Amino acid sequence: MNIVLLSGGSGKRLWPLSNDVRSKQFIKMFHPIEGGDELESMVQRVYGQIKRADADATVTIATSKSQVSAIHNQLGDKVSVCVEPTRRDTFPAIALAAAFLQDKLGVSRDEAVIICPVDPYVDDSYFDCFNELEKMVKSGDYNLNLMGVEPTYPSEKYGYIQPEKPEHISKVSAFKEKPDVETAQKYIDEGALWNCGVFAFKLGYIIDRAHELIDFKDYQDLFDHYEDCNKISFDYAVGEHETSIGVVRYSGSWKDIGSWNTFAEEMHENMIGKGEMDEECVNSNVVNELNIPIIAMGLKDMVVAASNDGILVADKGRSSFIKPYVERLTQHIRYAEKSWGSFTVVDVQPEALVIRVVLLPEHRLHYHSHEHRDEVWTVMSGEGTVILDDVKKDVKAGDVISIKAGQKHTVIAKTELVLNEVQVGKEISVEDKIKYDFPV
Repeated sequence: MNIVLLSGGSGKRLWPLSNDVRSKQFIKMFHPIEGGDELESMVQRVYGQIKRADADATVTIATSKSQVSAIHNQLGDKVSVCVEPTRRDTFPAIALAAAFLQDKLGVSRDEAVIICPVDPYVDDSYFDCFNELEKMVKSGDYNLNLMGVEPTYPSEKYGYIQPEKPEHISKVSAFKEKPDVETAQKYIDEGALWNCGVFAFKLGYIIDRAHELIDFKDYQDLFDHYEDCNKISFDYAVGEHETSIGVVRYSGSWKDIGSWNTFAEEMHENMIGKGEMDEECVNSNVVNELNIPIIAMGLKDMVVAASNDGILVADKGRSSFIKPYVERLTQHIRYAEKSWGSFTVVDVQPEALVIRVVLLPEHRLHYHSHEHRDEVWTVMSGEGTVILDDVKKDVKAGDVISIKAGQKHTVIAKTELVLNEVQVGKEISVEDKIKYDFPV
């Protein structure tokens, strides 16, 4: 089974825990389905569910380049990633992923491909339904195959799929755009299903459709000219023009977690992180990533979220309207997960910056230098090796390394290594970095 997970989003609605690098699917808030104390993210949860449904499934994540490091951090280096050079909506992203499967992974034109959002909150039975989608594709009864969710209430947030018959698998007669509540109830009474954004086809079908709408030769050509693609959704580019469409019903639990209100409904504790809530708090949640406590008293229907990016205090009903307020903020990202670990901006001064760096065991930073700033590293915990102008030195907790502008440097972690990095200079910028080949 070939599954493409679409991982996009700019991280506005779950601020301050999400940002342009750490979108909602990377926030660790859920207890693993198989047990354990360490919280997991939506992308970790979904990837695990797919592998339980089909251990041999080939999973490719289609994402922007800003999310690649977080994906490798949470899923490992072996997961297949198709990188969008820039954001161009779902149809160009799926076309690029299809070309990637064909040209880079050697998937044949007759094989089934299933497209799925990376962040549904569902039971394992949702992914068992993928086996039925694969069978539908192989049968060739329909060019395009969808999964529709049986609605539980008349939602204004979702599009609707109208099957011809009330059977488990049916031909699709029509698509309905997001309606008002009254119209949604009418659709449900007529047997319509929620459109959950899952669809499947033979790889050759979407490759041919992509060539009809985009001028490209192969994967590399499409990648090189990706910014020239028109921004268009898969529904508009393909769904609206296809007459041979089938749908399989999914009757299990399904939730699109897109706001703090819906996120809080699936949190297993009211308090995550350091803090206390008094007995007068009702239907409220606190999520604290800071190393200082939060005390909540008498909260009703509230969410409090704190990270190095900021603090949110909101009524749950109002939390879904946060996006325009976050868009007005101009500050830089203060936390990000990378393939080698993570960094947190601790303090910002006019000519100085303090960063906490966590380096995973057996990982390393690029060998690099800076032209406009000095750095001082203090090892807080762990062991590793620092290389400074090709000279190696083992380091441990308490060691201090001074790095002048122009000096080449890196660090390799033997165990998990935590550094405090102080940057000092009149021009502190992420662009001030010159990379070099790693010394032998």
